[in-house]
Amino acid sequence: MFTGIVETVGTAAAVSAARIRVESDLKGLGTGESVAVNGVCLTVTHPVGGAFTADISEETARRTSLGSLQPGSPVNLERAMPAGGRFGGHIVQGHVDGVGRVADVVELAGSVELYFSMPKELERYLVPKGSVTLEGVSLTVATLQPGRFSVALIPHTLQSTTFDTKSIGDPVNIEVDVLAKYVERLLVYAPRQEPRR
Repeated sequence: MFTGIVETVGTAAAVSAARIRVESDLKGLGTGESVAVNGVCLTVTHPVGGAFTADISEETARRTSLGSLQPGSPVNLERAMPAGGRFGGHIVQGHVDGVGRVADVVELAGSVELYFSMPKELERYLVPKGSVTLEGVSLTVATLQPGRFSVALIPHTLQSTTFDTKSIGDPVNIEVDVLAKYVERLLVYAPRQEPRR
């Protein structure tokens, strides 16, 4: 489990359909450890210092934007939350639900509002002021419109993540709040109560 609070920005040193090599300043990585790379939970193999390799399954390549990374691309990194660690964001699994795209960038006084398109099937899981994970970053939905939504980013978030490198049309990994998915599932399969007479 992750929190969506990015620890550091690394670099995708090499990317193929089945593997990624990341260089970073993370310390003490071990084989088998989970690291969220742009919001995608991957398993560390061959760690050397802060660098590591991770395999990418066919499902992960199909459902996320990792396949569109080029060597040298910056990536958001977060190690799995330790038991007893601070829980600063929200519950993030690292299981991407779909890929959206940057639709607009609006410069505001003291912040930037980014608009994203999203797959239609994810719209029902977003609510204004609710949580959403974009590229592994825990964010709050600012506005919600048919087919798109926005988030407001303060300067710290822009400087501490890859969002300051994003342009209109760039893909972004979206993970909706897992609690919304569980609520939906429970409602679908809840036993129907007969009305009292």
